[in-house]
Amino acid sequence: MTRFLIRRLLRMIVVIWGVVTVVFIVIRLSGDPIALLVAPGTPPAEIQALRDRMGLNEPIYVQYAIFLRDAARGDFGTSIRYNQDALSVVIDRIPVTLEIAAAAFTIAVLVAVPIGILSAVKPNSWLDNIAMGLALIGQAVPTFFLGIVLILIFSVRFGWFPTSGLSSPSGIVLPAITLGAFAMASISRLTRSAMLEVLGQDYVRTARAKGLREAAVINRHALRNALVPVVTIMGLQFGGLLGGSVVTETVFSLPGMGRLIVQAIGNRDYPIVQAGVFLIAIAFVGVNLVVDVLYAVIDPRIRIT
Repeated sequence: MTRFLIRRLLRMIVVIWGVVTVVFIVIRLSGDPIALLVAPGTPPAEIQALRDRMGLNEPIYVQYAIFLRDAARGDFGTSIRYNQDALSVVIDRIPVTLEIAAAAFTIAVLVAVPIGILSAVKPNSWLDNIAMGLALIGQAVPTFFLGIVLILIFSVRFGWFPTSGLSSPSGIVLPAITLGAFAMASISRLTRSAMLEVLGQDYVRTARAKGLREAAVINRHALRNALVPVVTIMGLQFGGLLGGSVVTETVFSLPGMGRLIVQAIGNRDYPIVQAGVFLIAIAFVGVNLVVDVLYAVIDPRIRIT
């Protein structure tokens, strides 16, 4: 287990390095941030001094080396827009994003897993057809469109929930449903598929032949084995929820990390973008590490190598 964790941690470092490197290169291809900071007619000497202070006059490889050195210490520089430490600005927005992602993930799991199990136990029934039809719709409908529809129906038409912001506890309901819809659809379909495969195994038929109740067959023999691939996609979906919060936070005007990154991209605020992507990458690979460890907990027969 120790060797496994060490290898996984090393892979995490490589993945994070790759992500921030790509972001470092791409955002510098989008334009010069100095153009957003200076007014027309600013003397060239002032522009040059500002570029020197931000290190933009250095060769790109020097900027990259300085960036890696500072990133290893958690220093992504000062935000161009907020004039504050970039990492601190991003961290201040994390609670909102985590709250939405956690609520979306909880709703997705609590709804999708039972529906997937029931659909597998009663394949081709009206419940199965309706559930899988809705799952296909959930995967096909764009997040921004679903969010707008929910706002028009439940906020504008009925007035049950606020249209934006988190001024009240009910304000998280629509964003959580919007963000979790795709995850809910994916998890329910995979749960159904995994359960159908397990229910067709010989040991399940043997358990039924011994006279065990259907509930016992499902809970003792089928569910644990079916959950192994489901847990995998759960981990991937949770990481995706953190990154996917960008659209949801924008639609519902939520002051989260995703919306902050979108605004920073528009403002060419390099430090904010780099700090935000860095934290998202850490969260994503961290969740996947937890998922790998959970394999052995769910099914001890799985050997971690």
